[in-house]
Amino acid sequence: MTFKSLFRIKSVETIIRDHDEEPNKLKRTLGVRDLTGFGIAAIIGAGIFSTIGEVCFKGGPAVVLLFIIVAITCTFAAFCYSSFASILPISGSAYTYSYASFGELFAWIIGWDLIIEYAIGNIAVAISWSNYFTKMLEGFGFQIPYWLSTDYFSASKAFNSGVQGSEEFLAFVSAPTFGSVRIIADIPAFLIVFFVSYLVFVGIRETKRLNNIMVVIKLAVIALVLIAGFFYINPENWSPFMPNGIGGVLKGVSGVFFAYIGFDAISTTAEECKNPQRDLPRGMIYSLLICTVLYILIALVVTGIIPYQQLEHVKDPLAHIFNTPSTQYLYFIISISAVIAITTVLLVFQMGQPRIWMSMSRDGLLPKIFSKIHPKYKTPGFSTWVACALVAIPAMFLNITVVTDLTSIGTLFAFVLVCSGVLILDVKKPELERKFKIPYANSKFILPAFTIIGIALTQKFVPEYFGDFLSDFSIENIPRYFFWLSLMVLIFFSYKHNLSLIPVLGTMSCIYLMSEIDHKSWYRFGVWLLIGLIIYFGYSYRQSKLNKSKVKV
Repeated sequence: MTFKSLFRIKSVETIIRDHDEEPNKLKRTLGVRDLTGFGIAAIIGAGIFSTIGEVCFKGGPAVVLLFIIVAITCTFAAFCYSSFASILPISGSAYTYSYASFGELFAWIIGWDLIIEYAIGNIAVAISWSNYFTKMLEGFGFQIPYWLSTDYFSASKAFNSGVQGSEEFLAFVSAPTFGSVRIIADIPAFLIVFFVSYLVFVGIRETKRLNNIMVVIKLAVIALVLIAGFFYINPENWSPFMPNGIGGVLKGVSGVFFAYIGFDAISTTAEECKNPQRDLPRGMIYSLLICTVLYILIALVVTGIIPYQQLEHVKDPLAHIFNTPSTQYLYFIISISAVIAITTVLLVFQMGQPRIWMSMSRDGLLPKIFSKIHPKYKTPGFSTWVACALVAIPAMFLNITVVTDLTSIGTLFAFVLVCSGVLILDVKKPELERKFKIPYANSKFILPAFTIIGIALTQKFVPEYFGDFLSDFSIENIPRYFFWLSLMVLIFFSYKHNLSLIPVLGTMSCIYLMSEIDHKSWYRFGVWLLIGLIIYFGYSYRQSKLNKSKVKV
């Protein structure tokens, strides 16, 4: 093993040739409408139906600004995903893109990292689905025992904190015991993951049809919330607009970003698109634009109907705002519809994860069984059921907040590599045909100018930022140090290579959002990557097709 061999690149030509020679291929059945539907299905889900309540509590009505900032960041990333999708119309998403730009080690890291976005992220989605499902059943007079619909960690924490009367506390005290262990598990979360995984297993065509139906229902519910909510808005609730300052708004970064995760998931369906080089970019950008507009309107409605202070610990905010005697019918309609809406997110993410593993397996980084295609359904069967187990079992026991933070930082890291990967190919492979071309603007002088303006605005509106940053050299500030170091490096290379502005801004905005996520999530993320590196050096490096074929670096 040599240092250079860790960064052996699988060329674009080799990736496309290997795909063309692959005997087991997926069916091409998806068009622009289907891809836009999958994008909306993945984006509008647990983030808007669950985490928006906690986000609005932290930032107040000004959280709409954060939705706009994150939307701009995701748009930069969407342009970069679209560029790669037009060059490499193959399943694998950021993993395949990194293999062609950074090399094998980074490809493995991003493939391992994407487990956080798709599988770990779906744990949070499953927990959110369970919350709405149990509320819906309560509306019909059916009560699932709390110990069968609550995760163990939340129940234990509520009991130890003495939060009497909460569902989590009641789950702990009413749970049966096995020896000294209390039996507490979120069974609805487990069952929905199993059901969705079965749908994904039986085929993309069946999944597509059901998804399109549920997306229509989802959009109808959002329209209902906006139209009905308009009549209950109290403009006084929007004052003060930024009650907790810019710091309070930024505390919602992981929650808001979590609401946008999903548009990139449709890039994993490249092998099932009729015309991936044309349709994938359109599907990603269309779905992102539609969802951004809806998110901003929903945030204004939620904070306009009830004071932001009342949204702390609210698990079902869109239904909660209508939980009054005069609007009970809306409460039940939204609770039922939310169950359907969140199911679509599970559907898309459970579809994406197996296809990442399939691409990694084809390259030799995972055992061959992960790329085995079911002879009848033409889907990666083994990978689908492994993804099911990876999501369904932890969903019974984990807390949604921890999972959300970890998912956001992992996804942002994937976006950083995709955006910077575009820059690398621009410099090293300018001759590559790109059917989707990112609008070019030279960042040579624009990036330094933006940096100076950003510093001036920060000093004016958030003067404590640099005070804390420069005077407190603590572990908690390491993410911010990393952001500023990355910015200086990118300014240097922008000047040297005349880098394209949009990928540069995409890279830096994603790193900035990462720097605003709690440092504990960085620790967890680091541990996760370390585990991945152990697997890579223990198995994947030796089994890689590039290693066996002795391809030149």
